[in-house]
Amino acid sequence: MHEMSLAEGMIQLIEEQAQSQQFELVTAVHLEIGRLSNVEVESMRFCFDAVIRGTLAEGASLTITETPGIGWCMDCSQSVEHQALYDPCPLCGGYKIQVTGGNQMLIKELEVS
Repeated sequence: MHEMSLAEGMIQLIEEQAQSQQFELVTAVHLEIGRLSNVEVESMRFCFDAVIRGTLAEGASLTITETPGIGWCMDCSQSVEHQALYDPCPLCGGYKIQVTGGNQMLIKELEVS
């Protein structure tokens, strides 16, 4: 489960920001997770709850927004929404798709005090 290491890394980034921006408490974390990022949303929720214990984010709420996967089909020269890696193009059925979006996880916003 790589979500645990992602959650631990996220807490590390939050703690670094707390030092540089001088806040002491995180009350909410807003994440954006792309459909093609290979991050399981429910696993991330579970791991987040586990890693925030004893940190400045203990008790913080987690909001996750899922973004669609986007790819460029080289066969039909169209930008298409892509549900999973290695799926065919929904327009032409081709498999030559270059991922152009929806493959990342971002901390979009922190609510702090």
